[in-house]
Amino acid sequence: MTSRADTHSIRLLCVEDNPDDTELLALALERSDPGRGYQLRRVENARHFVDALREPVDVVLCDFNLPGFSPFSALHLLAQRGDNIPLVVVTRAIGEDAAVNVLRCGAKDYVTKDKLGTLPQVVNRVMNDRRRAAEQARMSRELEAAYGRVKELSARLVVAQERERRLISRELHDHLGQTLTGVVLHLHAATGTADPQAARQHTETARAMAQEAIEQVRTLSFALRPAQLDLLGMTAAVQTTVQRLAGTAGLAFKVSVRGTEPKVAGPNASVALRLLQEGLTNALRHARASRVDVRLRYLPQGRIAMTLMDDGIGFDKRRLLDGHPSEHNVGLYGMLERTELAGGRLSIRTQPGRGVVIRAVL
Repeated sequence: MTSRADTHSIRLLCVEDNPDDTELLALALERSDPGRGYQLRRVENARHFVDALREPVDVVLCDFNLPGFSPFSALHLLAQRGDNIPLVVVTRAIGEDAAVNVLRCGAKDYVTKDKLGTLPQVVNRVMNDRRRAAEQARMSRELEAAYGRVKELSARLVVAQERERRLISRELHDHLGQTLTGVVLHLHAATGTADPQAARQHTETARAMAQEAIEQVRTLSFALRPAQLDLLGMTAAVQTTVQRLAGTAGLAFKVSVRGTEPKVAGPNASVALRLLQEGLTNALRHARASRVDVRLRYLPQGRIAMTLMDDGIGFDKRRLLDGHPSEHNVGLYGMLERTELAGGRLSIRTQPGRGVVIRAVL
């Protein structure tokens, strides 16, 4: 039985053995809420009830006294199916204990048949409660997923930090440590020889190695955080980084800047520089490129967009970024992790033989 069905109709499943009572329900709904359409479908037993649930249902209206069926049975079937369809008991007068019991078992409300004029308000309320519950469940799922993502990123941050520490440790031990050891050995040799000419040679060698150690410290310091970033700003730091890496390696390069640079470099500036360093290093080591282009753009609210392009051999992104960090893709994964942890986004466009375009927005 249908009352004014339209696209905004509320679909009601009526568990009722008396067709006349269902007709009275339809009339009461139409009179009490003429602006809303209702679609009513009547069933009498459990089998027809389950069959009816194959179609969309907004609210179940169930009589309390039915031969062979009851609101408790209907609630049990809904729970078995995992349906969160609200059930409202619509019956003749029942005792207080019975009403409390059916509500405890999961019914959302009950309406007596001598007060059907209140049914539209009850139906609207239980539907709104259902929508709120669904929204809360959705938000809980999203919060749980976000929490899992934070845990994953935190774990990856620890791994990334340990990887960077290993690299710094290796640089200190393999290069700076050995250079300083050589300085000490030559100074000992200079003071331990009686030959003035040999002493001068050892001293000159020690001086040259000390100068080399200073350059190594500057290089390592620049890799960690270029001094230009704090002294001269983001634009100067980007230009110096490109000149130092690409220019020294003999690559043609171009740096273009748009927007107004903030007076004070924000925390995302250092992240952008680290991404630039990693991207240029990858291009120098693997791309076989002859040219790199860097585009820096200052966006509102302190955001930064940076694009790095090379004309190298490119790569198969799906194969390289297959979800398993390794020595072959550690640089790219480091860039992705660093960007995510900074709350930004990074995209990589490439094809074999077509170069690489990396864009980060922070």
